[in-house]
Amino acid sequence: MRVVENLNAALHALLDDDPTAYVLGEDILDPYGGAFKVTRGLSTRFPGRVIGTPISEGALTGVAAGLALTGNTAVAEIMFGDFVTLAFDQICNFASKSVSMYGRRLPLRMVVRCPTGGGRGYGPTHSQSLQKHFVGMPGLSLYEMSPFHDNRAVFAAMLERGEPCVFFEDKILYTRRMGRTDPLFRVRRDGELAVADLDGHPDCVVIAPGGMVHRALGAMRSLLVEQEISVRLLVPSRLYPLDVEALLPYLADTVLVAEESTAGGTWGSEVAHQLHARVWDRLRGPVRLVHSRAAVIPTAAHLEREVLVGESTIHHAVREALRG
Repeated sequence: MRVVENLNAALHALLDDDPTAYVLGEDILDPYGGAFKVTRGLSTRFPGRVIGTPISEGALTGVAAGLALTGNTAVAEIMFGDFVTLAFDQICNFASKSVSMYGRRLPLRMVVRCPTGGGRGYGPTHSQSLQKHFVGMPGLSLYEMSPFHDNRAVFAAMLERGEPCVFFEDKILYTRRMGRTDPLFRVRRDGELAVADLDGHPDCVVIAPGGMVHRALGAMRSLLVEQEISVRLLVPSRLYPLDVEALLPYLADTVLVAEESTAGGTWGSEVAHQLHARVWDRLRGPVRLVHSRAAVIPTAAHLEREVLVGESTIHHAVREALRG
C-alpha cells in the first residue's frame, strides 16, 4: 500500500468511526478528490461531512476551529503547505489559544493537514517546508507523516491530545510504499518513534522527520557499503512537543539532525538544544544540523536538487561529523 492510500484509508476510518468528524478543504470533493488524491472517495461516502470550501485558508481553518470548539472533530486540508501562512492567525491566535484561555482546559479536536516539501518541480511558493514557524506555540502540536507510522494510529494520537495539531505530509512520500525500507536495515517501532538500523551499536545516529526517511536510508546504505560506517535512523511521528526521552536510549556519541527546511530557529535546532542539555557529556561533539540552502526553491529539477537536502548531503555530513 502506498502512503497516500494509507492516509486516505485513515480519513475514511475516522469519518466512519466518529459521526462528529468533518473534513474541509479546497477541491477535496469527488471526482477530483484533492490535489494529491488524499480525499478521494470521501465526499461520495460521507456527503454531508466532507465540505468543499472557497479559496481561503483563513476561512476554512476558522470554520474547522469553530467546529472543533463546539465539540466536533475537524480535519482541514491546506492544498499546498506553503499557504498555511494565510491561516497563521486562525491556527496560532485562535485555535491553539482556545484550548486554555477560557479559564479551564477545553478539548479542541482539530488537525490541519499540510502537503509540504520540494522535489516535484512546483517552484518557490509550492515547495517549502515551514515546520519551524510553528515550533514552540503553546497548545499546538506538530506531527509529520512517515512511511513507518500507520496514519490511522497517528490520527488517533493527534485527536487524543485534545488540542490543534498541524500534520505535515511530504509530497514525495505520498507515492512511496508503507513500511518499505532497504533490506540491509531492520525497522522497529517504540511508541511514536521508529528506529531503522543494523544490529549492534552505530557509529552515528541521524534524527529526521518522515519526509527525510528515504534520503536518510540512501545515505545509510552508501556509508555502510563504501566506508563501513554504521548509522541508526530515528524517525519521531510527533515533532513538537518532542519526546526527547524516547530518543535517549538509541543515541550514539555522534548525532546529526536532518530536515528539509532552511536553517534558523528550526525543529532540528530544538532537538539539538534538548539533547545537548541532557547528554552533552556523552557526545563527541555538538549535535550537527543539516538543512536545505538558504534560497528559494527552483522549479527546474537539476537546480532544485542543488538547493534541497539530499542523500549526498546527509552522507557528507555524517562523514564530517565522525571526523570531528
